[in-house]
Amino acid sequence: MNQPSDNWDDLLTDEDIVERYRGRITIGTLRNWRAAKKGPPYLKIGKAVLYRRDDLTAWEKRHAVRCDGSM
Repeated sequence: MNQPSDNWDDLLTDEDIVERYRGRITIGTLRNWRAAKKGPPYLKIGKAVLYRRDDLTAWEKRHAVRCDGSM
């Protein structure tokens, strides 16, 4: 598990996530994933929902599709 970040720049908002994925993942999708307990890990601080950059990168790596090119 990652250590808590002391750097606010390492925390991303829903809007940051939408921008990161160029709008292909919407805020609505992120909300649905949170309700279904899927998607990237997040922090809930009061009403704020924040994502650690390192957690998001690890989540992306777990969802990478590997193609070996053989037939």
